[in-house]
Amino acid sequence: MRPQPWNRFAQLPALSTNALILLVAAFIVATGNQTFFSLVFRLYSWRDGSGAMAVALAALLFLIIALMLALFAWGRAAKPVLAATVLVCALTAAFMDSYGVVINDEMIRNVLRTNVAETSDLISLRLLATLFMMGVLPTLLLASVPLQARPWRRELLARVVLMVSLAAAMAVLTYGFSASLASFAREHKSVRSYANPGYPLYSAIKYLRSQWRPTRGGPLLAWGADARIAPTDKTRDLLILVVGETARADHFGINGYSRDTTPELDKAGVISFANVQACGTSTAFSVPCIFSSRGAGHFEPDLAGGEENLLDVLKRTGVNVLWLDNNSDSQGVAERVPFVDFRSPENNPLCDIECRDEGMLIGLQSRIDKFPTGDIVIVLHQMGNHGPAYFKRYPPAFERYDPACRNRDLGQCSRDEVINAYDNAIAYTDHFLGKTIELLRNNDKKFETALLYVSDHGESLGEGGVYLHGLPRAIAPNGQLHVPAVLWLGSSVARIDRASLQKMAALPSSHDNIFHTVLGFLEIETAGYRKDLDLLAKATSPKAKDQP
Repeated sequence: MRPQPWNRFAQLPALSTNALILLVAAFIVATGNQTFFSLVFRLYSWRDGSGAMAVALAALLFLIIALMLALFAWGRAAKPVLAATVLVCALTAAFMDSYGVVINDEMIRNVLRTNVAETSDLISLRLLATLFMMGVLPTLLLASVPLQARPWRRELLARVVLMVSLAAAMAVLTYGFSASLASFAREHKSVRSYANPGYPLYSAIKYLRSQWRPTRGGPLLAWGADARIAPTDKTRDLLILVVGETARADHFGINGYSRDTTPELDKAGVISFANVQACGTSTAFSVPCIFSSRGAGHFEPDLAGGEENLLDVLKRTGVNVLWLDNNSDSQGVAERVPFVDFRSPENNPLCDIECRDEGMLIGLQSRIDKFPTGDIVIVLHQMGNHGPAYFKRYPPAFERYDPACRNRDLGQCSRDEVINAYDNAIAYTDHFLGKTIELLRNNDKKFETALLYVSDHGESLGEGGVYLHGLPRAIAPNGQLHVPAVLWLGSSVARIDRASLQKMAALPSSHDNIFHTVLGFLEIETAGYRKDLDLLAKATSPKAKDQP
């Protein structure tokens, strides 16, 4: 009988586990580090005599991977460990090579908190093909390779010899290139972040350690236990706080962008805070950070769930709070306040290929009317510009800039097409904010009304081959951190001098300002309030408001 093609794998020569480890390490270096080596070869070239350093880095990466595999791939567990490593490396390489992202602990946290719909936007045919060719097929081949059976003492001795040899080679290589390696480690941290699987593995361990760290038990850690609405405040306030998604400040027309992407905001006469820096580069970090009293410098997302946030403080002072969400969720911020999910047609009447942000405004007036007394704060959490499927973030009527990229694999589109799709989504956000302001205007006679919009983070649009967001803050480009923030004040808000506020709007600010700006607008007094972080404080008349 003629042998089946698949059975020919059984004719492969038997290898020792050590030999298989070395082959897998070489395969990972060769196929799973395209982005890493593309950056390395920009730094070191044979033309300037530094090419040997690139070879040294490749050799060092091979030795590190081989030593790591030698530590864990033993006996019957050898093939499963090697197969899992190949699959994970293929997956991380596919994302790093396609989008230029870094797989750090914040990226892992963001992915684990992302819903299925958002995750599906990241999956493309090219990514699946890459994963199949670099992960699935090699794993099947690896599973078919017969291993030599050796007595355990001989296997142990061979493994010890291998590990000592690898460690010795690493020592010799490190010594020979010590000055260059020290310089590389010190000056090129961003390049090191693309070493696969080293940095993703380090990030996974860092994330798991943060999850296993003991957290404070018992009740929530209170903030501003003395908080109260100022006795001088006799008017009702209605504040709509819009948390945007993935918007860049430099793509807002009101901030000087070459395209008029924000005509409705311009017409509404909003004040744009044009120099705002985000807490982080991911939704999972930035959204809870915005509502935390800690500020970006001291914020820890894994501890935030045990502490009161801004909404808890507002609720405790008697403010009516409501969170409407058309994104993945509130990232834990709205766990103790009323929450409505607008990602399904059950609550959102404006759904086609996906549910639209504008649907959160339908019926919003009736929700406001259900609060007969007290101040009202409504949070609208947008889908906004969530990538990479920017073309899905806006209705067809808002395709103002074309041709727009209609592929989730951004690498298959020109950069102009990617930007066109992104700007169309910005234009839809402008329309959404314009409609929100219109609703607030209709409430001017009953409330002091205001809209405060801020995006959670920015986005990379192909600059330097990098797309999306989530890079470590230390190496993130400005496009991922410089976010838009705008304020609209109703005609009944007489205590704030708009001209003075406009003059200060260009000063540097950040997500840290949102917490105290909301307290200031609602005239909430507490010892924890920081006037220096309230964007409105210097433009607010002291005659109309007693400052704490």
